[in-house]
Amino acid sequence: MSEKRTISLPVILLVFLLMTGTSCHVARYVWWNFANINDYKKFPVDSIPSSDKPHSFQVNSDMEDIDLPDSGYFEMKRLGPFLEQHKTVAFLIIRNDTLYYEKYFGKYSRESVFPSFSVAKSFVSALVGIAIGEGKVKSVDQPVTDYIPELKDPLFQQVTIRDLLEMRSGIHYEEGYSNPFGLMAKFYYGLNLKKYTLSLKMEGQPGIKYNYQSANTELLGIILERATGMSLSDYLAIKIWQPMGAEYPASWSIDSKSDRQIKAFCCINARTIDFAKFGQLFLDKGIIGSDTLIPSSWVSESLSIQTDSRDSEGFPYSYHWRVTEEGDFFAKGILGQYIYVCPEKKVVIVRIGKKSASISWARFFRNLSRSL
Repeated sequence: MSEKRTISLPVILLVFLLMTGTSCHVARYVWWNFANINDYKKFPVDSIPSSDKPHSFQVNSDMEDIDLPDSGYFEMKRLGPFLEQHKTVAFLIIRNDTLYYEKYFGKYSRESVFPSFSVAKSFVSALVGIAIGEGKVKSVDQPVTDYIPELKDPLFQQVTIRDLLEMRSGIHYEEGYSNPFGLMAKFYYGLNLKKYTLSLKMEGQPGIKYNYQSANTELLGIILERATGMSLSDYLAIKIWQPMGAEYPASWSIDSKSDRQIKAFCCINARTIDFAKFGQLFLDKGIIGSDTLIPSSWVSESLSIQTDSRDSEGFPYSYHWRVTEEGDFFAKGILGQYIYVCPEKKVVIVRIGKKSASISWARFFRNLSRSL
């Protein structure tokens, strides 16, 4: 989506009226329209410092373009042209702890900052595991109301942290990106995220039905901040970002400068190489060097198929990760943002795009990783 646009007078008047009224999130939606890869510039942020000891992957000395496997799935023979045609702006492959392939398109480079969108959910899941390992959260079976007693619907007393992680909470929430008056638009564009979150209502019994909802992750973010006594951004920096050797600083978008509620369900803004390090950390069972950053038992539990939950493409969903029957796993965000891990081949793939381009990227990565 281009940043330049021609705005009609009626739209300008609508935006003005909304901005001066109570529906600021509607005005922002109308003005900014759908999410794009420049969204990290739109919102205030909490800063996440880089590591004092950045980790560097070994680099493949022969980083040529890659032949695509002759599987019938690929309509082109070379990886670079395929990626460019399908709206990719950054793509890298880590193989055997080596930077095997790295490619940027258009104006983008290794220095470019990209929003993660819902890839951030997998980071939140990792932080839940760390908090449980530290004893700051008792277990995934603890009721959410132990930390958020303000939730008014009595059914919330039956909702557990596990229900939130598995997207089986029974909350009334529509994950719709095209409705400017819906809860998703309010969560993404609104200026008082905590108020919206604490006003949530229940729709059905928890633990019964999978329903992908960003509200679940926002509740987890509030739980983590109350359990640890730290902001979510600081907890991420201290427990994961810096000790995993992040090369660059990052940020996490917040709702407003006054309320400073982190958008836990999305919006970690970082460079591609550091997203890859998070994937590598999970490939290595939460361990880097001699240090265990994420309990290995949590990594295994997070990536186990535990329920009948399936996402829109039919992939099993567990603890804010998608997993495959072959043992691969991945974090996914809109516009086709991915961290994909193939343990069998010791491969981590990161893709950042302007659009998903109607490609089943996870299946593409599955075939690509096994051809390397």
